[in-house]
Amino acid sequence: MISQQAKDSFERIFIHSARTRLPIVAGEACEITALDAQQTERALASHIVVLTISSITFRFLLVLHFDDDAMTREYFLRGAEDRSLPQALMEVGNLCCGAINQQLVEFFPDLGMSTPYQLSGACVPYLTELKPDHLAAFRVGIGANVQLGATLCLCASAPVDFVAQVDHVEESGGALELF
Repeated sequence: MISQQAKDSFERIFIHSARTRLPIVAGEACEITALDAQQTERALASHIVVLTISSITFRFLLVLHFDDDAMTREYFLRGAEDRSLPQALMEVGNLCCGAINQQLVEFFPDLGMSTPYQLSGACVPYLTELKPDHLAAFRVGIGANVQLGATLCLCASAPVDFVAQVDHVEESGGALELF
């Protein structure tokens, strides 16, 4: 129910948003590589943060995979002791998901975002239980040492077809939207 051009558009929007929102330092290198099914199984991390964008015609889940290791903690927490790594990744993930939402609203004006939540990485194989129309996985390398995973899960309740051009998207600082 999701056209190939719509799948490609969701992926382009994700890649653009991840490169501009996941790094803590603006302009820091963020390499994103698509994974095949075998690589996905090997890349599963011990923790995930789930973010959701919903419309009348589809549900989009952005799943960020991470391990609670020293390099990831140091990068995202920067020595802060007042929050945990999952909290920091929920904040950064929310910025990324918000950027995706801003780009999708041009095509789907009826969007809503959920509050991010953390789950065990063991939940990822069960995404197929949602019977997604599209499932894509990526490795995200930030700077020299930080590795995250990302899974896009799209479930459609009606045909979804659009073409997004992300090359000319205006950058913003992640403004808060009130509904």
